[in-house]
Amino acid sequence: MAFANGLKTIVVATDLRGSSEAALEYARKLATHYQARIVLAHGTDPMEYAAVGAVPGTVLENLPQEARQVLDKLASGLLREGIPSHSEVRQGAVAGMLVDVARQYGADLIVIGTKGMEGAGPIVVGAIAEQLVRLTACPVLAVAADWNAGPFRPTPGGPVMLAMERNESTEEAVNTARSLAKVLKRPLIVVHAHEGEIDPCAATQQAFGLKPEPGLTVHCVVKECGPIEAINEAIAEYHPCMLVAGVKRTSETPGPHGTVFALLASSRVPVLCVPPGIVSGTA
Repeated sequence: MAFANGLKTIVVATDLRGSSEAALEYARKLATHYQARIVLAHGTDPMEYAAVGAVPGTVLENLPQEARQVLDKLASGLLREGIPSHSEVRQGAVAGMLVDVARQYGADLIVIGTKGMEGAGPIVVGAIAEQLVRLTACPVLAVAADWNAGPFRPTPGGPVMLAMERNESTEEAVNTARSLAKVLKRPLIVVHAHEGEIDPCAATQQAFGLKPEPGLTVHCVVKECGPIEAINEAIAEYHPCMLVAGVKRTSETPGPHGTVFALLASSRVPVLCVPPGIVSGTA
């Protein structure tokens, strides 16, 4: 069950240009709170260089070596902080590489950095985040590069937010959000988009037992609008440190992306995508 038995291994997608710094910072905080190890993963894909014409073979040969030096430096920094760390440099597309690394190390979470400015961006969402959620058994946390900048900096002690949507991953998302709120010692805000239920908060409490308990404060928010608008309004109001959302293995939403991936493309708040059927310690 997601995070219920503890978060033991976190795989972090890293690059050589600094856009994954926010993702690593979030992974570091989670690893510290959960006493987890971090596996730094980098994929060297020669196809990325096809657009610039012929690239000398020596350049391609040096890519893994350069990546290894960067990752080893990052891993050394984590070890000095008391966080067990290991690095993996592999050739291939990012999504496939991360799935393989997560499976090898039995990851409980994959953390990726996304472009800021306009949220994750539809290309990044479609190419990496959504692919990962469809392919891997563990949750995927997408952190925009500018999550910690200016007006988008989370309020210190900001709550964990749960986007309540009924699907096959709801139970996993609820348990994950509950664990995060308790371990991080943050309030849990449960957001409902009103869909005709007389009391959606009561229904949630009855179905999932999601109510205040020792070490956990729960607040329910009901918005009279669609899911994406409701969540964005709640984010603006409560400034959460993280948004947790259950996702389906396949999308029934017209177009390339479902509701959660539309949120990734429009919000800078870190979004934790929780797929159904998670078994702790597998990927």
